[in-house]
Amino acid sequence: MPAPTKIVLDESELPRAWYNVLADLPSPPPPVLHPGTHQPVGPDDLAPLFPMDLILQEVTTERYVEIPEEVLDVYRLWRPSPLYRAHRLEKALGTPAKIFYKYEGGSPAGSHKPNTAVPQAYYNAKAGVRRLTTETGAGQWGTALAFACSQYDLACEVWQVRASYDQKPYRKIMIETFGGTIHPSPSDLTAAGRAVLEKDPDSPGSLGIAISEAVEVAATNADTNYSLGSVLNHVLLHQTIIGEEVVAQFGKVGLTPDVLIGCTGGGSNFGGLAFPFLREKLAGRLDVTIRAVEPASCPSLTKGVYAYDFGDTAGMTPLMKMHTLGHDFIPDPIHAGGLRYHGMSPLLSHIYELGLIEAVAKTQRECFEAGVQFARTEGIVPAPEPTHALAACIDEALRCKESGEEKVILTALCGHGHLDLAAYGTYLAGELVDHELASDQVAAAVAGLPTVPA
Repeated sequence: MPAPTKIVLDESELPRAWYNVLADLPSPPPPVLHPGTHQPVGPDDLAPLFPMDLILQEVTTERYVEIPEEVLDVYRLWRPSPLYRAHRLEKALGTPAKIFYKYEGGSPAGSHKPNTAVPQAYYNAKAGVRRLTTETGAGQWGTALAFACSQYDLACEVWQVRASYDQKPYRKIMIETFGGTIHPSPSDLTAAGRAVLEKDPDSPGSLGIAISEAVEVAATNADTNYSLGSVLNHVLLHQTIIGEEVVAQFGKVGLTPDVLIGCTGGGSNFGGLAFPFLREKLAGRLDVTIRAVEPASCPSLTKGVYAYDFGDTAGMTPLMKMHTLGHDFIPDPIHAGGLRYHGMSPLLSHIYELGLIEAVAKTQRECFEAGVQFARTEGIVPAPEPTHALAACIDEALRCKESGEEKVILTALCGHGHLDLAAYGTYLAGELVDHELASDQVAAAVAGLPTVPA
């Protein structure tokens, strides 16, 4: 009997804890360092930006972290989310493979981002914080945090990468509808933004620049904290509710994935899906290939260097050892597919160095081609970010067609593309241009990495 098209959990099956992969890794990742002393950071170093609950989640080695009931109450607006089998895509490809996708586009923000925005807003409100600042690229994270802040009566101020701010006006409207305030970055509201504009008044911006602006405002206002939508351990921890639900959903139909494929920018969507399955793999209960897919124009895992770097352009954040293109890296404005951050999550970078996951890079026309094929078969227009994973899923399914293997392929469709239709329009008009970061561009991008003693 074939697996059903839609596998659902009822509300009583909503996971009650996030999973912390740090508890099960064969070795811990390198420590986060203070930018001045180059010594490992402690809780006091992070206190100006984050509430203590999140700081403790950042460093904990406990295997599971209980989800507060106040967070579960908000999660229930859209969770548990459905797991679909892509029967129509399989048929179009003529593959014997079974393709499943976990759909996170039913959340209030239309993506997976509220999975961490909600607990971050909750813990900050609990600590008496009155405002959160953040950055956003394509706009999904800024939208999610604005929604989450509305649930806990917090002000939300967002700096959006200028290129995306100009390309996606409806993101601005959605953020403002949820009660947030949004600025294009670089802006003249911060010293960090003014410094960039002085050098380049037409700067398209970058996530690193936007982070600098948001961090500056948070660090100089006592009632304000900073919130990050990817990269850090506690963010990936919160996203594991995705994978925990899928483990339960596959259990209902007696299947396990042979290949897990996810898009990666900072790493939250990928880690959220992959970590619970990596737990099963490390315990010897599952043999699964785990593959990260990133854009060829921002290839931190496949072409970046594994080194200590700042998380922002101005060098205000702690130093993290990660796969990076350099904190000065600015993506080309023609890059339409999201996933624009210069560095990969330190935790995911460490797992990649351990050889526990694979990584590939995709060009944007190939990704949008996959997105259009998915829309025309499965009926969902995907956000540009998960089209990277969809392109790799199609590759894997076509390999199964050649070999006759009936593999089970799993991916996370981390959001819909209803506010990204301008990029689809550019693709459909034949005007979308591929951009692949060349080796000399990578060398130039990493030339300014900070020197950290061994």
